[in-house]
Amino acid sequence: MIKAENLLLIDIETVPLYSSYQQLNEKLQKLWDKKSLTLDKENTDTAASFAEKAGIYAEFGKIVCIGLGYFVKTNESYSLKVKTLAGHDEKKLLEDFRDVCNKFFRNTEKQFCGHNIREFDMPYICRRSFINQVKLPDVLMDLQNKKPWENPMLDTLQFWKFGEYKNFTSVDLLSTILDIDSPKDDIDGSEVAAVYWKENDLDRIVRYCTKDVVTVAQILMRLNAMPLLNDDDVVVMNDEMTER
Repeated sequence: MIKAENLLLIDIETVPLYSSYQQLNEKLQKLWDKKSLTLDKENTDTAASFAEKAGIYAEFGKIVCIGLGYFVKTNESYSLKVKTLAGHDEKKLLEDFRDVCNKFFRNTEKQFCGHNIREFDMPYICRRSFINQVKLPDVLMDLQNKKPWENPMLDTLQFWKFGEYKNFTSVDLLSTILDIDSPKDDIDGSEVAAVYWKENDLDRIVRYCTKDVVTVAQILMRLNAMPLLNDDDVVVMNDEMTER
């Protein structure tokens, strides 16, 4: 049985680095052309593929939102506090994230928790931190030299795989089959870039990211045979997260 109170839930939302392919400098355009054709040789419209796919790759995308959450245990029940860091200044966003982590991870029992964070969220954060010349949180320092079981990450996707390598199950599918309300009632990940660059609606992305964090919390509860959180158990914080 996990100790939910030792977990920092995390989910990130990413978009292409620029609103259009044309804003890339000439060298990056050529490098994206090469990347895009590697992904899909049949699609030669690399400008269109940039708008659709660049946000997935840390070299051509950026983070605009980091959703965070932690459990509070009272007697035998849990509540969840959620805080979302968001903004157009990615460097400031990563610095704020580092500060939260350095407050939260003050002992080795604590871990990050999220869906597919081992393959996406955490590598993306680390790469974008290096690109922005932002020092990593202490807990993520020297990550490359740690053994897999030493990495401070509990990944619900890995949990659900049960050792299988070829399977990928989305948050939407997993929450649906586990009878949990899905966060995909407004937008999904494929629409985030358009909401950001075309609609200029960061608040909508924040709401979506917050729902994702709550859904991962519910998945975690279900996978550990624990009661699901009620609406009253979830608190969305407006002030900065601090160590509990």
